Amino acid sequence: MALSSSALRTVSSSVKVVGPARSKSATVPTQTVLPFKFTNPSLLTRSLSFSSKGSSFDSFSVPKRSFSCRSQATPSDDASRPTKVQELCVYEMNERDRGSPAVLRLSQKPVNSLGDLVPFSNKVYSGDLQKRIGVTAGICILIQNKPEKKGDRFEAIYSFYFGGYGHIAVQGAYLTYEDTHLAVTGGSGIFEGVSGQVKLQQLVYPFKLFYTFYLRGIKDLPEELTKKPVEPHPSVEPMPAAKACEPHAVVANFTD
Repeated sequence: MALSSSALRTVSSSVKVVGPARSKSATVPTQTVLPFKFTNPSLLTRSLSFSSKGSSFDSFSVPKRSFSCRSQATPSDDASRPTKVQELCVYEMNERDRGSPAVLRLSQKPVNSLGDLVPFSNKVYSGDLQKRIGVTAGICILIQNKPEKKGDRFEAIYSFYFGGYGHIAVQGAYLTYEDTHLAVTGGSGIFEGVSGQVKLQQLVYPFKLFYTFYLRGIKDLPEELTKKPVEPHPSVEPMPAAKACEPHAVVANFTD
């Protein structure tokens, strides 16, 4: 519908034009009035969690989640471990049929010197010498030659393998001229989580050694491994059946 000229003049005279210039004292509103009302205030809080500075994705507020790390050895685990000390005695025999030991003179000197290596593997028998258990396997690092004692000091790192029962790892000083103690550093199978120490007695270097383990942190050892040991002596020998690895004179899955 067309408007008359008088009507146009009336409309134009009632419209107030606001120019771009604003007074310095004018106050700009700091909040935007939303044209509708939220029924859930929490939705409004979430919708305003985006910052006007930077990208809205980078400044999005992500709920924080707490987490904790627990070491494998916790006080509760330690409390549940057996605390009694168990003795385990074994003989280590070098029967000269394994090519052990192998002396590697890295020092390139004619006498035993710092840095020489001695890899080895010998047979292990039960303390009563009735059964073949397994083998030892490891390495000795020469630390010091003791000419006045006609021997050497080694740092030894090796394991005792007990067939299907698992193994025990040890480390420490190995003195060829006197008894010594090494630390039990761990194990597997029935020896998992084991700690303690082992006494090494040199009977005939380097062919016969007697070990007394003092173990803690494991369940009761099987009777097969805890028979009364034969008194250590340079002349001891394993029983012929054990030496021949006859079925009744070995532990299950014995390590060879």
